[in-house]
Amino acid sequence: MSTPFEQFVKEMQEFFTPDKVYIMDGSEKEAKQLAKEAQETESDGKKVLKELNGKVYPNSYYHRSNPNDVARTEHLTFVCTPTKEQAGPNNNWLDPKEAKEKMNALMKGSMKGRTMYVIAFVMGDPKSKYAKNCVEVTDSVYVALSMRIMSRVGKDAIARIGNSKDFFRGLHSIGDVNPDRRFVMHFPQENLVMSFGSGYGGNALLGKKCYSLRIASYLGYNEGWLAEHMIVIGVQSPDGKITYFLAAFPSACGKTNLALLQPVFPGYKVWTLGDDIAWLNIGEDGQLYAINPEAGMFGVAPGTGDKTNPVMIDTLKNDKFFPTLFTNTAVNDADNSPWWEGLSKETPSDLTDWQGQKYNASAGKPAAHPNSRFTVSIYNCPTLSPEYDNPNGVPISGIIFGGRRASTIPLVYECKDWNAGVFTASIIGSETTAAAGGAQGVVRRDPMAMLPFCGYNMGDYFQHWLNMGKKVKKLPKVFMVNWFRKDENGKFMWPGFRDNSRVIKWMIDRIEGKAGAKESEIGLLPEEGALDTTGLDVSKETMDKLLSVNKEDWKKEVAMVEEFYAKFGDKIPKDLRTHLEELKQAVNK
Repeated sequence: MSTPFEQFVKEMQEFFTPDKVYIMDGSEKEAKQLAKEAQETESDGKKVLKELNGKVYPNSYYHRSNPNDVARTEHLTFVCTPTKEQAGPNNNWLDPKEAKEKMNALMKGSMKGRTMYVIAFVMGDPKSKYAKNCVEVTDSVYVALSMRIMSRVGKDAIARIGNSKDFFRGLHSIGDVNPDRRFVMHFPQENLVMSFGSGYGGNALLGKKCYSLRIASYLGYNEGWLAEHMIVIGVQSPDGKITYFLAAFPSACGKTNLALLQPVFPGYKVWTLGDDIAWLNIGEDGQLYAINPEAGMFGVAPGTGDKTNPVMIDTLKNDKFFPTLFTNTAVNDADNSPWWEGLSKETPSDLTDWQGQKYNASAGKPAAHPNSRFTVSIYNCPTLSPEYDNPNGVPISGIIFGGRRASTIPLVYECKDWNAGVFTASIIGSETTAAAGGAQGVVRRDPMAMLPFCGYNMGDYFQHWLNMGKKVKKLPKVFMVNWFRKDENGKFMWPGFRDNSRVIKWMIDRIEGKAGAKESEIGLLPEEGALDTTGLDVSKETMDKLLSVNKEDWKKEVAMVEEFYAKFGDKIPKDLRTHLEELKQAVNK
């Protein structure tokens, strides 16, 4: 008698009618064979993969996507719950029956003439009780190889599924890469995602945002845990003690740089556990624990270099795990290596741009797409925490929220308690970046950096956060940061990057009761001299501005938050409305 996994594969074969079915085993031999096939396979009139210079970046391959398929398509991403209210105003909603009919019409028979790759994978360590079983079928060898990097793929996953019917089902076909026929449909109640018409990461690697955040957030809501758009790091102090943090930022706002931070202070070290997604559970001791369900990093390339993120460059040059993929960067034809803005001070003279054209710097356009990416195994990271594969996860002492704001938000402040932290996280505003389609530089609310990823009504999500706080015995401290404040000339006031460790050090001191703070209208700011600025080329006047609260700015902020909250009606928890009213009164005094 066939297993539920085998039955699913058979159903998908009958539905998609591929010429060939390939079930991945997760081996390196398989990966090398698939990489070879990808160099011989054409998509959109070009080879899927091109091998790069292994002496510069070992095991590296280049992928150029269709120019219309370079970012998440949020306006074409739907959450298909039985009612619109369950999906909330934070999601595009479609009736599940209508959505299925639409997707079936597009996807049925769409793999004719292609191979259907069957990817059984585990999100999280297979030994962890917090891990989840998943299967994706796809007609993209690029997706198959990317999923091997980003998750734990193969025989162990199939064995873990066993005779269970309880596994995520992801259906993906690149179709004809037509934006008018491109949809990503989530069915939270069915643990199912159907994606058609895109080969881009967040739309096609269904274990990533689709499952690990949108579907998993809904599972967490029902099962009593949280799926979050967060990095996980351990910060080791000179005495050897490690303090574990979570940090949430919208895409392309420095999450990966923070996850791979090299502190400016001697004796401090940052251990990397995750650069994008965290699943939070309450441990047997009542503390909040986090695991990173992923096994790879899908990072934004532009801005990544030896000065900004040397650990990431070392990760990309590590040959431990096969392969490493570069997508929509430029290519330096002089040595057949990937290149992007920020990788080197000088722009190479002999570049092919991300669209395959000879690069002309005088045209004023970047050579690499602003959302160009690298996909690399986390096991290649030289600062990978020894606790990364701990099936229980790591105990969290601090949670950091942030966004990209030119004004209003101070460099750092501590929230007075858990509920104040939930309120602060619920009103995050951030200037949009290239990671999501649409206009850039526009301030939009992005609560917990989860606005594009919460798989149900965000009002219910806020209440779930508040409820989690009642169950955790030892609550983490919650902080808000803004590395991106600008002066009147439009220049960044804070140097950022490695100097962000100064802020982290203050947070550790606060957690341990060693550093002072002063009350403000919005929370607790570092008191005079509490933030270690030794050797920092920032004037006292600038530091004072960075750590100040401008009431006029905050009056405008309150008005925008009121407008945002209004979208959720009576779903906004009473506690958060009270916090907003108190903030309004404080800044109007």
